Amino acid sequence: MTVLRSLVLGILTVGLLAAPLAAGAQSAAKPYRVGVLCPVTCSVPPIEALRQGLRERGYVEGRNISFEYRGADGTYEKFPDLAADLVGLQVDVLVASGGLLGALAAKRATTKIPIVFVGLGEDPVHYGLVQSLGRPGGNMTGLVALYADLVEKQLELITATVPGVSRVAVLWDVGVEKALEPSFKSLEVAAGALGVQPHPVAVRGSEDLARAFRAAANARAGALILLPSPTFFVGRLQIANLAAEHQLPTISPFVEFAQAGGLMAYGPHVTRMFGYAASIVDRILKGAKPADLPVQRPTDFVLAINLKTAKALRLTIPPEVLIQANEAIQ
Repeated sequence: MTVLRSLVLGILTVGLLAAPLAAGAQSAAKPYRVGVLCPVTCSVPPIEALRQGLRERGYVEGRNISFEYRGADGTYEKFPDLAADLVGLQVDVLVASGGLLGALAAKRATTKIPIVFVGLGEDPVHYGLVQSLGRPGGNMTGLVALYADLVEKQLELITATVPGVSRVAVLWDVGVEKALEPSFKSLEVAAGALGVQPHPVAVRGSEDLARAFRAAANARAGALILLPSPTFFVGRLQIANLAAEHQLPTISPFVEFAQAGGLMAYGPHVTRMFGYAASIVDRILKGAKPADLPVQRPTDFVLAINLKTAKALRLTIPPEVLIQANEAIQ
């Protein structure tokens, strides 16, 4: 009986000692590491939306997740080295923003680490990023906006808003020229149908924006359209101020532009897209494979009109345009 009691006590003691050890092992588990590749800086609202989305799913920085940020400062040639740097850190997931160039740099850096591209404006199948939208088939998945499909609508909106406009300046970022090919084709078709003359103005970085607006004004453009570029997203406040200075009604593919004081914007809500991306990152961290996660495309395209800016430009928004607005900013 004494032997049996000693054996039982011994088992209980081992069990009691093992319990805190197991709990300690669980709490001391290595946090997930998420690498984030950004075209300019990572200190922007979309990246905060990504972090917030992960917080809502139970991830706490310093406890079970950490982030590694790499920003290209608007110099897209840095993307390959920055992506390779994140891969060298052996992150668990790499989030690639910065459009096509960011996604391509991430793809070339690794075929093993899961990659989530966000805000891609081009067809990922055409550029070999995935095998198909429904079944990516590799180590990449994410969200696409396909901005080229929106150019016709953007041109329709700005020409309907500005009476008698015949020439529209088109600002485009030299750094993402390859990615803009579909947008240029869509623009050419749309301009022909609407009977307006597009006047392309190349931009070489944010420091070139002031010169670009002067060139557009000197060309006697009656309105201006921005083609998608990370530089134009980050510099949306500067662009809104330049548009006001030159009295140029401007439309952007980024809703946040109108919120920053620009006249109008039509496109997906970039910040929300990064919030959606958090759900993809979460699924991957829980064991899902990018190959099996369909590429997503936002369906909530937003027309935002800044009525205060319209008044400053002495523009009356036509009722047929205003009725389409999802956001009318006073």
